[in-house]
Amino acid sequence: MSSPLYDLEVDRLAGGTTTLGEYAGKLLLIVNTASQCGLTPHYAGLEKLYQTYKDRGLVVLGFPCNQFGAQEPGSAEEIGAFCTRNYGVSFPMFAKIEVNGDGAHPLYKYLKQHAKGILGTEAIKWNFTKFLVSRDSERIERYAPTTTPEELVKEIEGML
Repeated sequence: MSSPLYDLEVDRLAGGTTTLGEYAGKLLLIVNTASQCGLTPHYAGLEKLYQTYKDRGLVVLGFPCNQFGAQEPGSAEEIGAFCTRNYGVSFPMFAKIEVNGDGAHPLYKYLKQHAKGILGTEAIKWNFTKFLVSRDSERIERYAPTTTPEELVKEIEGML
């Protein structure tokens, strides 16, 4: 599968770099996360989705971001420990990134270009904005931060 999405490099939270090509052919749920946000409990629902559907091809990818209310101030080690200790997160987590502005990670530039928000806006509004990327990366759906992981079940099942 050839898609510019799969060429993008991402740094793992625990160290090392990969490309999204590692996940080619999978249904991707990409989320900008934060440990000190009112929506942080979404981690539990994201982990449940991952556990429920990973054997059918869903991969949840978490990208910590400190751009909204400075709600992700921790180091990579602190973020990883928090996610494991409080929510049992086992899905892939990546190094802290920016999702808006001049320093926005190329992944988020790509996602925002291909799945605009309400009224055609590109900016990410808050932590836990969710992007569901089809197995061939041709279809990208964007969901508001307040959309719970549980609300995505029907869409995920339809795309698996």
